[in-house]
Order: sequence, then C-alpha cells, then structure tokens
Amino acid sequence: TKAAADYSVTIKPGKSVVIRLRLTNNPSDKFIPFGDGFDTIFDSRKKDADNFYSTVIPASLDTDEVNVFRQAIAGMMWSKQFYLYDIDKWLDEHGSDPSRNSGKTAIRNEEWHHMFNGDIISMPDKWEYPWYASWDLAFHVLALTLVDPDFGKQQLRLMMQGHYMHPNGMVPAYEWNFSDVNPPVLAWSTIFTYRLEKLTKNVEDTEWLKANFMKLLLNFTWWVNRKDRAGRNVFDGGFLGLDNIGVFDRSAPLPTGGYLEQADGTAWMALFSQNMLEISSELALKDKSFADMVLKFVEHFLWIASSMIRMGDNTGMWDEEDGFFYDVLRLPDGTAHRLKVRSMVGLLPLCAATVFDGELIKKYPELKFRLDQVLTSRRELFAAIHSPMKTGVAGRRLASVLDETRLRRVLNKMLDENEFLSPHGIRSLSLYHAENPFSVNVEGQEYKVSYLPGESDTGMFGGNSNWRGPVWMPVNALIIRALLQYHAYYGDNFKIECPTGSGIQMNLYQIAENISKRLAGIFLKNEKGERPVYGGTRKFQDDPHWKDYILFYEYFHGDNGAGIGASHQTGWTGVIARSMHLFASTTSEQLLELGKKAAF
Repeated sequence: TKAAADYSVTIKPGKSVVIRLRLTNNPSDKFIPFGDGFDTIFDSRKKDADNFYSTVIPASLDTDEVNVFRQAIAGMMWSKQFYLYDIDKWLDEHGSDPSRNSGKTAIRNEEWHHMFNGDIISMPDKWEYPWYASWDLAFHVLALTLVDPDFGKQQLRLMMQGHYMHPNGMVPAYEWNFSDVNPPVLAWSTIFTYRLEKLTKNVEDTEWLKANFMKLLLNFTWWVNRKDRAGRNVFDGGFLGLDNIGVFDRSAPLPTGGYLEQADGTAWMALFSQNMLEISSELALKDKSFADMVLKFVEHFLWIASSMIRMGDNTGMWDEEDGFFYDVLRLPDGTAHRLKVRSMVGLLPLCAATVFDGELIKKYPELKFRLDQVLTSRRELFAAIHSPMKTGVAGRRLASVLDETRLRRVLNKMLDENEFLSPHGIRSLSLYHAENPFSVNVEGQEYKVSYLPGESDTGMFGGNSNWRGPVWMPVNALIIRALLQYHAYYGDNFKIECPTGSGIQMNLYQIAENISKRLAGIFLKNEKGERPVYGGTRKFQDDPHWKDYILFYEYFHGDNGAGIGASHQTGWTGVIARSMHLFASTTSEQLLELGKKAAF
C-alpha cells in the first residue's frame, strides 16, 4: 500500500495496450520475467480459479447467472483491505486524556481509547467507503463464506475481540463514530455461518461458536441496559442502520421533545434474543451448562416480543386497523402517537422468526419441565404473539412476533406491488406514500416522508443515504431468511397471494424464491438484453467493454432497479451470491427436511 507503479502511454483510437506486471524474488540474471513462461503461468492461474469456482457455483445456473455470481464474489475478495488505526495515539494527538476531564469539547470517538485496529478487514467499499462497518460486515460474511469460510468466521470474531469491542460490551459502528448505534446482527450472522458450515462441510466449530457467544452476551447485556429507556422491553437508539427512513433524525434530539419507541429497534432485539437462544441451544447439546442460557433467552424474547403487541393498547406499535407496525412518538406530556409511515421499520418485526426442532428438550427432559413452567406461568407474554407451545411441521416450534393472522396481514402489504413489492425486490418504503406522503407539523415546521425511489431529496445522513424507497440488499436477505424459517414451520400448506391481488397462490418458500429472483434480476440481462442495474446509461448497456462487467451498487432504484449510491459497493450487496446459491442448490422439500439447519 506504500508503493505504486506509474506508466505513461499514448493509445491510438481503436487500439489497445497491455502492461504486464510480475512480483518476483528471483535475482538471477538468467530469469526472464516476461518470456513465454509468463503467458503459461497466467493461463494456469486462470484455470486454477475456474476449477475452484466450478466447485462453488451451482451447475443449474446459466452463463449469465454464473457471470453475476462470480463477479459478486470477486468483488467481495477485492474489497478486503488492511486497516490500521491506533485510536489511542490519534486521541492523544488531539489532546484527549482518558484519566482526566480536560474541559474541552468532546473529541470524536473519545470513549474508545482501548482500540487498536491493525487487521485485514472486508470494507463496505474499498474505493468510496474504505473503513469497516460492523453491521455491513455481518452481511459480507454470508457471501465470503461461500469461498473462504475461515476468513468469514475470523471477521465476525474480530469485531468482538478486546481491541475492537468496548469494555462495556458495545460493538464499534464505524470510523466516524464508533459509538453510533447500528442493528445488532452479529449474532444473526454467527449462527448462520455456523449452520452453513455444518450443512455444507459437516463441520461443527463449537469452539468458535462458544467464543462468539461469550462476547455476544456482553453486547446483548449492553443493549438491555443502555437502550431500554423505561425498562419496558421497548428499544430505541440512533438510526439503527435505517438512516433517512423516518420523519425525524433519530440520532438527534426530537424537535417535539420526548422519545421514539422504535418498531425496528425492538424487532432487532427480538431477533437478537432468538439468535442467542439458537446459539445457546446448539451449545447446550454439547455442554449442559448452557441450558440455563436457553431459558434466559426464551424469557427475553417473550418479554420483548410481547412489548410490540399489547392487547388493548391503542398507542402501541401494532396498528390493528392497518395491520402494520409503526414507531410510536411519546411526548413529555404523556401522550403518544403512532407515526404511520409504511416502511421497512414495520416489516422488520416479520424478520424475527426462528424455528426449533425440539432436539434439546428431548435430550434434557428436566429442561422441558422448566421451559413448560415458564410458558404456563407467563401465558400473558404470548397472548398476542405466536404461541411457542404450538407445534408445526415435524413437531417444530416457532419463535415469532407474528401469529398466523398478523403474519398474513403484514405479508399482504409486503407482497403488494402498489406498496412494497417492486420488480426488483422489497422496497424500503411503500409506494403508497408516493400519492399519500406522511407529514407532521411541529411548532409551525412540517416534517414529511414521501416515496423516493432514487436519490434522497434531504441532507439527512448525506444525500446518498436514502431508505425512503430504494431496494437494499441486506434487509431483503433478512426477509428471505425469515420466510424460509416460517416455511419450515408452516410447510407447503400455508399459501398466500403473490403478488397481492393477482390470484396466484404461493407457499412461503416460493415467495422467498420469487423475491430472490427479483433481486438477481437487477444484474441479469432482461428480454431486451439489458441489465436493469445500468438503467439508461447506454455506455454500460451497449459497449462490449462494459456491458458484461457488473457493478454492485450500494442500493437500487425502487421502480426500475438502477444502481444508486456507491457504485462499487459489493459489500453487503454481494449477499446476492448467497441468495442465488441457495435457491439453485436447495429445493422446498429439502428445506422442510433440513428445518432450521437450512442455509437461510
């Protein structure tokens, strides 16, 4: 990273120039670096790569799909970078002393003196965003583990080691503010990574899983202690990754005073509880001492999930009339109002769904007795959510915020092409708000949210941070995973219209596959031979030197799928490779058989 080769050449119109480069430690005068052997070795390395990818890429993918799949993975590998940041030294140079109060204005990242970063890390985008972001990284791992499981697992482990994680249990967000609050998805990625390796390689790395669990336990405790404002299992904190989606800037004090009860913040914690429950269950199968952790996270999930739907609560997050979840604004005078913005915020509670096969309680009958005691004594906790006592396909149980009735109501909106379902995946904001913007007036100033399929029209969190309409790959991955979990519980007999109003009935596996195909369609050639990702840019659509080389943008136009934001952001958009791999190599029947051990 400290040297570069500089060549100056003049290329005539229609001509080309090839520059050959080679690293060698051979000092011999007889060594000819660019002789006939150069082409031989170059061709040999290309064949090595082709042979390797032939073991990874499903045989059922066609030529164009293979091209997209392989470039998505190549972009992930390209985005690795050595990242060096001695923050204690940086803070010291800026006059910050952790041992005394200097009286000066707080310096950025002043609470992170313990940090020393000096590792190869997967970047969000090595060109535009050349720094790590821990919640982005959780999605990177899903793609990276297709080709390099060890590196993917190491990345998750790294974010929770002592020179990264804060001593209080907080996971660093990103360079410009490590203390920003991002969604707690490392546990989600950890159990996925473990399941994938167990499924594809028959490897059970319980030591890695146990080490991650111990640090995730610190992070979970930090969330419970720091972000549950009133001790009611309702969470808030920053923008939680969904920047620029709501009425107000979530990282700033509200202009109304009071605070927000965030449907997505609480849903993230419900999912976090489920992930910790699943990890502790897996570890308890090998080590009974983890059984108490299983009960702990059962109770956490029930308390958090029940807080989202309270029977008879007219100011809660669930709106019975709309059949959807909303943030709740609680004002200093004690009143509360739902902010009725139909956004990804209201879809995230659907993502908190995890299936359990009952293996643990079969092995430890005494655990089943204690679990039954908890459930029978706290029936009010699941009176309005899915009952964990109700069994589904093959005797499986489901942890879910949504019971079947509410699940159908949320799916009805999500699968409506006049709301969330676009030709290229699930939008982050409903198309409903194109004609029906949501607004609220505070002391003469109007705060408004309307559907924006492309770039943002507000400077909140920067001009290219728009969750008000575009398709974002990471939350679509969460939705796909959740749909497959529901399918493992309900089976093929649970069907619903997709798209809503079409008369076409699909089971939940088929819906997940349909969404995956819409996402892949962003990059694949359509019937006109064009790639939606390039929109109306004729150079990229027509020029043979460009048209088959794919850019994996940060996010995508909610109507036509054109790439927006950072153009090389393979990062979490690389998760498309995992999605394509899953549906090309696994059938609905196999998923039903595999249950929670399935890839998603």
